[in-house]
Amino acid sequence: MITLLITIGIIVLLMIVLTAFFVSTYNKLVKLREMVRNSRGQIATQVESRWDALTNLIQATKQYSIHESETLENIVKQRSSLSGNMTPEDFNKSEDMFQNSLGRLIAIAESYPDLKASEVYKQTMVSVDKYEKNVRLSRMSYNDTVTKYNQQVITIPTNIIASLMSFTQEPYFEASESKREMPSWE
Repeated sequence: MITLLITIGIIVLLMIVLTAFFVSTYNKLVKLREMVRNSRGQIATQVESRWDALTNLIQATKQYSIHESETLENIVKQRSSLSGNMTPEDFNKSEDMFQNSLGRLIAIAESYPDLKASEVYKQTMVSVDKYEKNVRLSRMSYNDTVTKYNQQVITIPTNIIASLMSFTQEPYFEASESKREMPSWE
């Protein structure tokens, strides 16, 4: 009788420990996944702010360049809608569009020395640069967060619970094609 009670006690204790482990592991995975989503949302916010700065620059340029207005309107139309649910691949496409748009806008501004000398142009370019840096930092933070999350998803014994609860690895940000093809001094 005592042996049976001890066996039942051990089984109940083991079930409590396993349940506690399962719940704590699940909660940790949820927290890490939410941190990944938050990091992705931070990138979207910075990219959106950068597009806003570019749009301000376009408005200033329109005052100097009425006949370039159609080109500038096309740049604004290229602005993609960003959300925290976008994948790194979506962000890279947006990044390429932004870089192309900024390049075209700078080429237009080269034709108008008064525009380049204006305070609005200078301040907006400073803002664009600031948001460029913020996007880079947000991407690095995102990759760090994804590393922590992915490590939990693939390590034993957490990977068992992760697969049972449909937690999957998140993709990393990698250098876009335009960044990979930048010329070097070599």
